[in-house]
Amino acid sequence: MNKEREPENPQPQTDEIAIPVIEEEMVAGTRTVKTGSVRIDKHVEKRIRKVHAPLLHENVEVRRVPVNRVVTEPPKVRRKGDTVIVPVVEEELVVTKRLVLKEEIHLMKRRTKEQLVKTVELDRERAVVRRLDREGRVIDRRPAEKRRSVLD
Repeated sequence: MNKEREPENPQPQTDEIAIPVIEEEMVAGTRTVKTGSVRIDKHVEKRIRKVHAPLLHENVEVRRVPVNRVVTEPPKVRRKGDTVIVPVVEEELVVTKRLVLKEEIHLMKRRTKEQLVKTVELDRERAVVRRLDREGRVIDRRPAEKRRSVLD
């Protein structure tokens, strides 16, 4: 009898295959990209305006008032209403020396008001904003009269 021989330790035949597990990762970030810019032109315009402003004037009237009264000491400067009284003394030689109030100076203020109209030149700046592309070319092509300035 011819029998084929079987192996004594039968081992299963396996082929091992390594399967890689792959995972993708992403790194997010930002960077600055110039997409455009703005150019501002300022222009100064002259305007004429009339200014109305009240002006106050003070005039002083000087009046000399003779007194000729003997005093023992010089009187002090004093105020009586709107009048400032400034005493003026003089020494007279008599048998004795005495002060004689010769006169007083009365100063009265008068206040008047007048309306002033004056022509004044005023400056005003206007700014025109133009948008530029990344190479610096103007991309805002609106007509000048339709452009709005920053001060409008």
